[in-house]
Amino acid sequence: MSDSLVQFITANGLIPPGSTVLCAVSGGADSVYLLHRLNALRQAMGFRLVAAHYNHCLRGEESDGDEAFVRQLVELCCGPRRVPGPDGAWNRLPGVELLVGRGDVAGEARRTGRGLEETARRMRYDFLARAAEQAGAQWIATAHTANDNGETLLLHLVRGSGLRGLGGIPPRRGKVIRPMLTTTRAQVEEHLRYYGIPWREDVSNRDMSYTRNRLRSQVIPQLEQLNPNLMERLFRTTASLREDEAYLTEQAMAALGPVTQGTDCAAASAAALAGLPRPLALRAARGLIAAVTQGNDNCTAAHLEGLVTLCRSEDPSARMDLPNGLTAQRVYDDIRLSRVRPTLLSPVPLAMPGETWAGAWTIQCTPEVYVGQSQQAMEMYLSQTLAPAIRLRPRQTGDRLKRPKRPEKTVKKWLIEEKIPAAERDWLPVFAVGDQVAGVAGLGPDEAFLPQLGEMAWHLRCVPDGTQAMTETDTL
Repeated sequence: MSDSLVQFITANGLIPPGSTVLCAVSGGADSVYLLHRLNALRQAMGFRLVAAHYNHCLRGEESDGDEAFVRQLVELCCGPRRVPGPDGAWNRLPGVELLVGRGDVAGEARRTGRGLEETARRMRYDFLARAAEQAGAQWIATAHTANDNGETLLLHLVRGSGLRGLGGIPPRRGKVIRPMLTTTRAQVEEHLRYYGIPWREDVSNRDMSYTRNRLRSQVIPQLEQLNPNLMERLFRTTASLREDEAYLTEQAMAALGPVTQGTDCAAASAAALAGLPRPLALRAARGLIAAVTQGNDNCTAAHLEGLVTLCRSEDPSARMDLPNGLTAQRVYDDIRLSRVRPTLLSPVPLAMPGETWAGAWTIQCTPEVYVGQSQQAMEMYLSQTLAPAIRLRPRQTGDRLKRPKRPEKTVKKWLIEEKIPAAERDWLPVFAVGDQVAGVAGLGPDEAFLPQLGEMAWHLRCVPDGTQAMTETDTL
């Protein structure tokens, strides 16, 4: 396997001359290698380089140590220097700018009910997207290696996957590029040791409770005894499978025929989709989803199967819900996909106790003695004394909320900080006591209405309608 980064970048057209690349740097060996190589190549290949580091705040002093290490690394290894120009004169090459972000990943995972790994990835990529926009970068380079690609293929194989999942990690997806997919982890460490470049070890990589770590340390060494060139072979396999998947998808969309697109909607012939062989029908269904979501076609196999079944149904008005706020409906001979618009909430008194249906929500209210239960965004406790009567309503201009142990801000600012889409902000119910905000679904309670230990409290559970909940499904 070639260790030439230039060859892989050039062959795949990953970094056009004149572009700006944001390099994600965690401090681990792979990302340090990528930064070092891109820094050395930026003048010859004619691109501008910016570095970015995200502190997940998951490992206390170790996480802060990673951040400090990356700051020092960029300053010492990627600072301004003099380089010879094409005319023989010496030119000044500016230093690499570093953008740093941080977030409470553990708190966000508790708030949303998602796993730590998924939450960390989502928050990290959200930061990288914002940093790229700030830096004017067209590309975000991540340090996925040949080993990462091989591990991904084996994980998908073990868990069960279609051809799409067995294609491994693509060199490019959207703005994200992976220049190191033909570089092995052994080559990375050999390069860093040769140049005397340090890196940080993440202790979580030794945690055998993670499936990938067990695969990396226990399974792959056994497979490499059977084939020392395992990672090279797996890379070639995934590249071949991606070509097959791309061709089948192209054939599926051609066989589907015209797709009519509008704002947040798309339509095609249900009969055309229903008449395709299953491998093509499933890919056409995914392509139809992508037509509505600007390419975000992540969904489960069950959703694709359901969409095909809907097209084959004899019910001319059958419908089903899909991830990311989509709904699919038969309209006689057509299959139409559109975004679900949140049901606007009308002011209504909260049943205390009881259940109240408001907009797209069910609010469950039960009286309980408060014994120190944690306050959550979707499940909170309010003092019965301070909140004898509660009214549900949408947010209003000027509403303010002081979340526990956090500063007071307008509800609008909290919603923006929590990255709740603008179209969904008026969907969230506000718990109002008179003119005061006692809590907001999705944000939690106001500190002023918290109960004391041993006090009678209202236990409020905010349950969104499943068709409009802000959730994300696993990918196929």
